[in-house]
Amino acid sequence: METAVINTGYMSPEYAMDGRYSTKSDVFSFGVLLLEIIAGKRNTDCEKGRSSPNLIGHVWLLWTEGMALDIVDSTLPQSYSPALVLRCIQIGLLCVQENAENRPSLSEVAFMLSNETPLSPPQKPAFLFHGDRDRPETSTSGGGSSINEVTVTTIIAR
Repeated sequence: METAVINTGYMSPEYAMDGRYSTKSDVFSFGVLLLEIIAGKRNTDCEKGRSSPNLIGHVWLLWTEGMALDIVDSTLPQSYSPALVLRCIQIGLLCVQENAENRPSLSEVAFMLSNETPLSPPQKPAFLFHGDRDRPETSTSGGGSSINEVTVTTIIAR
């Protein structure tokens, strides 16, 4: 068996897996971008020692541990409001929820960002991996896996 790592950047899970696109796909992309701005890191950047190979998983883990402010970019001035940043992190997590029906619409996101209304707790985000045990496995036709776990897909027109 070969381990497959799905690294979509801004692509929603329903589009990445099934080719289905909707306005909730845009919401997912916005959520990733919002979390990237707060963290000062790209979703696809991998850091040694981090429990998840992507930013979404790392933010989710810190959120569930009550340490979400740990993702804030260290180059930001310390004059930001922690409550406002936590709200933005929560909105970002609401946007990247695995189930598209649970994600807010873009107009709801705009409303949440401009008003201090209560927010619902975010549910599990998409593409959440904690080390090798949560990564999906795919079989290879060659019978073995490569040394560096890299695969190549060649698209050939008919």
